[in-house]
Amino acid sequence: MDGSRLLALLDPHGRLSLCRPDGPLLQGVPVVEQRACTGPAQLASALKAGWVAQAGRQAGPLRHLALAVAGTVHDDEVVLTHKGWRLSVSALREALGLETLLVVNDFTALAMALPALPPEACVALGGGQAQAGGVIGLIGPGEGLGVSGLIPAEDRRITLGSEGGHISFAPADDTELAILQAAWRQWPHVSAERLVSAQGLRFIWQTLGTRTDTPPDAFTVIDQAHAGEPRSAAAVGVFARMLGTVAADVALMLGAVGGVYLGGELLPRMGPLLAAGGFRERFESKGRFSGWLAAVPTVLITAPWPVLTGLEALLAHHLRDRGAALHDGGVMARIKSLRNELSRAEQRVADHLLAHPRAFMNEPVAEIARQAEVSQPTVIRFCRSLGFEGLSDFKLKLASGLTGTIPLRHSQVRVDDAAPDLSAKVLDNTVSAIVSLRDGLNGQAIGRAIALLQQARRVEFHGVGNSHVVAVDGQYKFLRFGIPATAHADSALQAMAADLLGPGDVVVAVSRSGAMPDLIHAVDKALNAGAAVVAITASDSPLARRATVTLAVDHVEGRTEQLSMVSRILHLLMIDVLAVGVAMQRPGSVKSPFGLREDAAAWISHAR
Repeated sequence: MDGSRLLALLDPHGRLSLCRPDGPLLQGVPVVEQRACTGPAQLASALKAGWVAQAGRQAGPLRHLALAVAGTVHDDEVVLTHKGWRLSVSALREALGLETLLVVNDFTALAMALPALPPEACVALGGGQAQAGGVIGLIGPGEGLGVSGLIPAEDRRITLGSEGGHISFAPADDTELAILQAAWRQWPHVSAERLVSAQGLRFIWQTLGTRTDTPPDAFTVIDQAHAGEPRSAAAVGVFARMLGTVAADVALMLGAVGGVYLGGELLPRMGPLLAAGGFRERFESKGRFSGWLAAVPTVLITAPWPVLTGLEALLAHHLRDRGAALHDGGVMARIKSLRNELSRAEQRVADHLLAHPRAFMNEPVAEIARQAEVSQPTVIRFCRSLGFEGLSDFKLKLASGLTGTIPLRHSQVRVDDAAPDLSAKVLDNTVSAIVSLRDGLNGQAIGRAIALLQQARRVEFHGVGNSHVVAVDGQYKFLRFGIPATAHADSALQAMAADLLGPGDVVVAVSRSGAMPDLIHAVDKALNAGAAVVAITASDSPLARRATVTLAVDHVEGRTEQLSMVSRILHLLMIDVLAVGVAMQRPGSVKSPFGLREDAAAWISHAR
């Protein structure tokens, strides 16, 4: 994983919470730093300070930032609803010198976290089994009421941007009608957010007693309800039932047969008070659709920092899509689609390129800068904003796209293909995937992995199914280099072996999906024992998030139950890259058939 990424959440109170995707873990939870932000003008400096604190003063510059905000995002403008702050995405990106700035609503990010949440991070609140591949609903009260969803689309899910918290509130009993009537006296329109939120809980508490009483903050009301204080317990009960009504509305509107998840600041604090207050009974109380809703599971999210988990997935998808577009020979199309994300000066470079693409390939940087009326560093920044190392790298990919010398594509094999066509398609698909992998390699991550393996006391290769073939290949190579190495395919053996590891040992975990629970369990054991973990897997997977170093292989094979073919080849190539890197640094480590000590590099064909 690219070590120059940062995830940040700007909450309704103006607090920034920051962490790195590849940052340290404390008991399996990312170490998150919180900083105060006093206004939009201070946001860039707060983010810079957070990056230095997270990555260290010796770290390189921040390149990719994903920022979740408690507000609306429309084109270049971001509005923090509860603070009234207004931000410019392009101005923030330019102030930080970023290649990538992804700004999303916090509930959009939370929705993206749902597929990655482990079972222990959720509590079931009733209902049946979620339908695989079904639409998932999400609702969560905090300072406001967030509503979102996940819609299945081919090989991924798409987050639903929504202002569903502003639908009109509908009472379901006399108590709720009295509360609504009190709210009408204060606001001309009473949305669900007015009552199913932190301010709403305080309003309910106040309405259930003497209206002149000053209500405590929402968390105090919840704590008092846990302690059995009658007025607070009654207020939380009313709140839980109102939440059930709105959650059921979301389920019906979205057709959320994949379940409705409950997030936000307040609900984990309520915990069992939701069930005691009648949340699930109200959820199913929808007349003719009660039976349909009874089958829809409702799940409480209890994971720490789930928004940051979702941000990591969004950023990984964004960068992968950008790379995929570039590798599909669509450099020009990608420039057009990204133009509005660039700074004004970089847009002038883009316009010059789109008007004169072939001249751009042959012009020196000074001439490009002159014709685009920008500085030379702006031309370099433009290339890096598109994901390239610099102008030379960009021109190489641009030339490939314009001349078609490196076709990158996926050709579907059909039943009526003759043997020569079938063979060509299989080989072309594999070659295309290899070139795509090459162009997207993270050199820093490979260097860190080689350094870990070079110094390792022993190396354990873990892989299940098709991935075990890769693990055995790694074991064979590293044993030849004089490094104690074993390969385990059985999940029980993996877990037992991981318990025996310690500092200085390395686990190389190979997995196409990076989501197999048994493999992740063994990896957690290895990390807890002090060993390092090198993961060869998908960049946005649970395994990648746990690994000390991730070597991302993001080839999409198809459905998860299909045989791993191209991805297996890519995993084997990553083992070869690591083996060559280690071999080149191990003089005299291999015993030849004649008993002589030789350099490991002598056994590597790439070194000849």
